[in-house]
Amino acid sequence: MKVLVTGGNGQLGSELKKTSIKDNNFKWVFTDRKSFDLTLHKNINFYLDNIKPDIIINCAAYTSVNYAENNFETANAINHIAVDLIAKWANKNNCKLIHISTDYVYDGNSKIPYFESDKTNPLNSYGRSKLLGDIACQKNNNSFIIIRTSWLYSSFGDNFVTNMIKLMYGNAEIKVINDQFGSPTYAGDLAFVILHLIRKKKWISGIYNYSNKGNISWYDFANEIKSIYGFSTIINPISSESYNQNVIRPKFSILDNSKIMDTFDIKQVDYLSSLKKCIKILKNES
Repeated sequence: MKVLVTGGNGQLGSELKKTSIKDNNFKWVFTDRKSFDLTLHKNINFYLDNIKPDIIINCAAYTSVNYAENNFETANAINHIAVDLIAKWANKNNCKLIHISTDYVYDGNSKIPYFESDKTNPLNSYGRSKLLGDIACQKNNNSFIIIRTSWLYSSFGDNFVTNMIKLMYGNAEIKVINDQFGSPTYAGDLAFVILHLIRKKKWISGIYNYSNKGNISWYDFANEIKSIYGFSTIINPISSESYNQNVIRPKFSILDNSKIMDTFDIKQVDYLSSLKKCIKILKNES
């Protein structure tokens, strides 16, 4: 079985690459923008015809929320149009497709965790482009799994955890938003879930949520990072409005994980234990 992973140098792709070294059940092919540019739509079918994967894990995405707001065409090219073409190829060639999506497809106005069946209503261009990709998957492929996740971080690349560590190293005092709530998700845990899905003989198409267990604000998250790493930085809570963001973000991003847990016998990992694991890796690498 050949598994193609797009976005191989991103957070999730890097975690899958690290985990796949110990997995001899599949032949893994990891791509990045240089080897498989998803903005070159005319080349997508040609590339997939050459690789002939049995499973595609689409981790590639245009994830810069700020830049996407003024560059919807670029975000849409990667998050929607490329996904549409990949889904069609996979369907035509009897290839399973796992597509990674986001909590940003919701508007964050809920007071209870989001179920996969809840109404989508993205607030920004990034969320709209990702939702269009979700719709393309469902429309064009009969063997898809969409995983919506939230607040993804890892020891690879730039993310909230690595950015907070940099800020706390260089500043005695910082400000962090305290009125946006979500579930931090360690990309290593999500990679394990994906491996669990492709190893199982059971495959049930649909949309599934996966995040780590927890319900905290960015401010809470920053304080946990501070405590685990051992910083003395003063963290001041501020509102979203005070932060002067140029893009509206969901204020509530908690996802209900019961569907994926019940369907595939997956356990939800507590965010704090995974955060400690990630910070230990980062400290050892510094």
